[in-house]
Amino acid sequence: MLTGPNVILTLKIAVAAVTVLLLAAVLAAMRGNYRLHGRLNLLFFTLTLMAVLGLEVVVRILAPDVFDYINRDNTLRRALNWHLWFSVPSTFILPAMLYTGLKGYVRLHLSLAACFAVLWSGTFITGIFFLPPTPW
Repeated sequence: MLTGPNVILTLKIAVAAVTVLLLAAVLAAMRGNYRLHGRLNLLFFTLTLMAVLGLEVVVRILAPDVFDYINRDNTLRRALNWHLWFSVPSTFILPAMLYTGLKGYVRLHLSLAACFAVLWSGTFITGIFFLPPTPW
């Protein structure tokens, strides 16, 4: 059933799963396995992009009112706003980070990676712990 709580729960599972991929990619880079690092990052990028685009299809086309209950509750809306402060910028940095990694622009890639790590940490924490899967 396409409800707001179900969408949030699905996104929480997706965020947790791709975070495992991201951590594996970082570990691969730390061990010097840059080929595996690149492949895992490409998978991370693809799955994250699919989740973002899927969410947009849901909220813009399939069920535009799916999150109305959040907009009616100030606490839920505040939690969503905190989450968006991290997730939206990370969504814009991600393609730049992928591009710089594929092109071998190591310094720029690492600078973007540091910014992305902060933003993704915030995305993870606020998405997993601040957003309830059910209305309070």
